[in-house]
Amino acid sequence: MRTIIYTRLINVAAAALTGAALLFGTGAGAAHAANKIVATVSLSQQIMQVSVDGRPTFAWRVSTGDRAHVTPTGSFKPTRMHEMWYSKKYDNAPMPHSVFFSGGYAVHATYAIKRLGQPASHGCVRLHPDHAADFYQLVETFGPANTSIVIVK
Repeated sequence: MRTIIYTRLINVAAAALTGAALLFGTGAGAAHAANKIVATVSLSQQIMQVSVDGRPTFAWRVSTGDRAHVTPTGSFKPTRMHEMWYSKKYDNAPMPHSVFFSGGYAVHATYAIKRLGQPASHGCVRLHPDHAADFYQLVETFGPANTSIVIVK
């Protein structure tokens, strides 16, 4: 358990330090080499893989839309972020660490962690609270302009 926690902290810290170094670096190469975050969500596998600057960094189980609720496919940029959001459509349901990418659709934390790995949401991409916090921190550090959320079947 301690190894998992330390590994996650090291990965987040390394990604943050790399981004900060590139952000505050000098010379023309620094601006060109800015880190890119790509979060690829597989609807069929119910997994989100996060790559930082082309290097696989995280792979997390997710829950996406169930049979009655579609999760949109395509490539998106984050449009807004909220450390805590309450759904206006679904009875003020809590959506911690929300990274919105298309209208009311977001990547966010869920407390229904037993449902991760299977379609169960109203269309959002739901993550374990620890993973949602990590993803939120990465997007906040590197910026929405340097982040892509790609959702594939």
